Amino acid sequence: MEMQWWHWAVLGLVLGLLELATPGGFFILFFGIGALLVSLLSLIGIGGPLWLQWVLFGALSVVTLFFFRDPLLRRMRAAERTGLIDSLTADIAVVKEDIPPGEVGRAELRGAAWSARNVGGVALLRGQRCSVRKVDGLTLHITAEGA
Repeated sequence: MEMQWWHWAVLGLVLGLLELATPGGFFILFFGIGALLVSLLSLIGIGGPLWLQWVLFGALSVVTLFFFRDPLLRRMRAAERTGLIDSLTADIAVVKEDIPPGEVGRAELRGAAWSARNVGGVALLRGQRCSVRKVDGLTLHITAEGA
């Protein structure tokens, strides 16, 4: 059997679509890119015989995987929002100790103890429910609920 350039192109597109359908870590995609590169080489006439095309397919796939997968993953992770902490604003925390205005104490939020700064004008009493206004590192900025 002889593989024409368009056979490689179809294989590359199928592998690319297969990558989209799987929850993998960008492995199949680079084999699709390898097939598309072999398709391009065959189209311009320098693909060589079938055995060489398969060798090129394997080699180009591994080379693109080796050089481009990590940068792609880093770029994808950089685009992810790591701002889950920002989703804590407007949540309700429970004060674990009395906190005078402007002072720092302890509060519980989602089952974890946090440092909490009272940014309101009134003292917060132990057991009082408070609204989280801002998160600064590991410190919650809280005010009395409803304030």
